[in-house]
Amino acid sequence: MSKIKLYGTSLSGHAHRVALLLRMLELPYEWVETPAEVRQSANFRRINPFGQIPALQDGELTLADSNAILVYLVKRYAPDSHWLPEQPLAAAQVQEWLSKAAGEVRYGPASCRLIAQFSVAEDYQAALAVSARFLPQMEQHLSERRFLATDAATIADLACYSYVAVAAEGGISLAAYPAIRRWIARIAGLPGFFAMPALPEPAAS
Repeated sequence: MSKIKLYGTSLSGHAHRVALLLRMLELPYEWVETPAEVRQSANFRRINPFGQIPALQDGELTLADSNAILVYLVKRYAPDSHWLPEQPLAAAQVQEWLSKAAGEVRYGPASCRLIAQFSVAEDYQAALAVSARFLPQMEQHLSERRFLATDAATIADLACYSYVAVAAEGGISLAAYPAIRRWIARIAGLPGFFAMPALPEPAAS
């Protein structure tokens, strides 16, 4: 097996979702901590011209975009697993939630956390509004099932998990969403799970 390198930071939910899958697939990999100053370097720009994390190297292959990396890892190393089903409807349902991870999750809970914890120049009220629309929909969806896309965990669950699980770090309470909290506990109970380092919850304004 070729040597896998994962470039990221321990506080990045995008990197965390990839690291979760690597551990859950029991794939050995080298973690390369990649802070902002490193991401601007010419060396890293050769790995990912956009200067973003995560990035993955697997032998001669280099990939960026966390969701694309999740797809690659399953197709390459666990093609017959539950992580990315081949059946048309199940595959489409996985893709639907990968899109939500890149859309509503990124511009809702993840954006709130970026603003509250890292002073990223995004619109906090807009991110709260996205979250307020999305989380009730996710709650309703999970009230009738154990996982997002199929009866088993898929890469869709990992893609959505990291930022939803730490929503409180962006000032969003999950107290009103018991089904989401049960789903979070379900993901945390999967073999190979590990949590991101905790950050403080913002003080109430």
